[in-house]
Amino acid sequence: MYKIKSLSNSQFRFTLVLFLSILAFSAVSQEKKKVEIIQAGSLQENASIANAQRLIDSVIIKHNDILMYCDSAYTYNGTNRVDAFGHVHINQGDTLHLYAKKAFYDGDNNFAQAIHNVILKNKDITLTTDTLDYDIEQRIGYYDCKGTIVDSTNTLTSQIGKYYLNDDVIHFTDSVKGFDKNYTLSSDDIRYNTTTEVIYLDGPTTIQDSTNTLYAEDGWYNTQTGEANLSVNPKVYNDTQLLTANDISYNKENGDGMATGAVHMEDYENRTIVEGNKVIFNELTEIATATDSAVFIVYNDADSLYLHADTLRTLPDTIEGANVVKAFYGVRFFRNDIQGVCDSLIYYSKDSLVQLHSNPVIWSENHQLNADYIELRQFSNSPDEMHLRRNSFIISKMDSARFDQIKGKDMIGFVINGKLNNVDVDGNGQTLYYARDKEAIIGLNHAESSKIAIRFKEGQIHKISFLTQPEGELKPLVDLTEADKTLSGFEWKIKLRPLSKHDIFRYPTKQSVQPEEEAKEKPAANKRSKE
Repeated sequence: MYKIKSLSNSQFRFTLVLFLSILAFSAVSQEKKKVEIIQAGSLQENASIANAQRLIDSVIIKHNDILMYCDSAYTYNGTNRVDAFGHVHINQGDTLHLYAKKAFYDGDNNFAQAIHNVILKNKDITLTTDTLDYDIEQRIGYYDCKGTIVDSTNTLTSQIGKYYLNDDVIHFTDSVKGFDKNYTLSSDDIRYNTTTEVIYLDGPTTIQDSTNTLYAEDGWYNTQTGEANLSVNPKVYNDTQLLTANDISYNKENGDGMATGAVHMEDYENRTIVEGNKVIFNELTEIATATDSAVFIVYNDADSLYLHADTLRTLPDTIEGANVVKAFYGVRFFRNDIQGVCDSLIYYSKDSLVQLHSNPVIWSENHQLNADYIELRQFSNSPDEMHLRRNSFIISKMDSARFDQIKGKDMIGFVINGKLNNVDVDGNGQTLYYARDKEAIIGLNHAESSKIAIRFKEGQIHKISFLTQPEGELKPLVDLTEADKTLSGFEWKIKLRPLSKHDIFRYPTKQSVQPEEEAKEKPAANKRSKE
């Protein structure tokens, strides 16, 4: 005969907790709702399918917050499974309506699959596809056989899609297309917020609006306003212009935009490029301002001009299709045949006109030209012109100790094939040049005349014509003093000269440089095609 062993207090408490837990689990299990048949024309047992019964004609079934309508259905004893056929309509809550030719519903696993002519409607969103898997509890719909989403303005299609109804977000992947009256879209991976109507880019995406094509591999685009933020290889382009950067922000409504990091703006018609690390622009006014390592490039088949300044601004000219570029503070530019510095500069694309203001200095070959104001004009079928206004001074280096010099009020220089060919001096003309007898230097000629015409050959003064009676003298070399070798105002500024397209970013000191201090010759050729 067995004796009942008494329980200790701790053992008794453990046993009681375990017993109550079992009762609670049993109560929850008993409360689990089962599929209810609300309506059916008839009910039939199906001998060929175990535990199955068939409902026919105007079937209505309820399970939790799901109402299902169909022409016929199978239900299965002991489970919450329903196979529905013909005009299937599943309603969840107040907003979701799912339509299909047939559906397989598994209430035990909170899952439904709708098949053939599937339509899911939620608020203002309509999704159509051939097959849709639906997580009832998480309210997530998934398709992988091509689907289309339509709302009040947008239409989006993809091969694969996942609709997060609780978050109002649809994730489209594989062959994504989209459009409305304002844009068309092509992508491999985007997310669409159905409330804000903002598209988030998760892969290579191209968006075409009324004026531009936008490309990026990350960022977002507001389909209602046209506002966008593009990152990872972004670019905005059309038939005549291109903008690339590390990050581009763009508002189509007011035209404002900003590009940061390795910015490249190219104008194909005017053959110009603006680069920098920050560019603020407005598409409507066509004004752009570049700062932080800003560079302006004018390119052609023969050579390219590189110009740097603290601030670069491009704006439309009064002539249609033409641009004006303004450069401010610390201007330095380089081209193989000409280099220069000044404080501010204006470039007119239509006329190929460059205006240099505030302490401008230009170098070409062994010549240095400076004045209060300098203007450069480039022509297609005639010599280029350099206009020097007020306090004009040209220095031509012969060697480290000898310099030919021309000084006057105003000058016009003519450039042929990148070489200074002749200079006309108008007002207060002075010349200081080394006279030659064949190859030998015979002395230093100092002459003054109000109007002078000078011709150059191989970088040196070849012929001088005095249009008014000159005054001057020729001094032999042995009689020269240091004071005789320079005109008043002489200042050889070779240390300021940009030596390459990369050297335009250098900020040299601005002190005068005497001949013996010169360290470098003129820069070597550095031809550049369009980059």
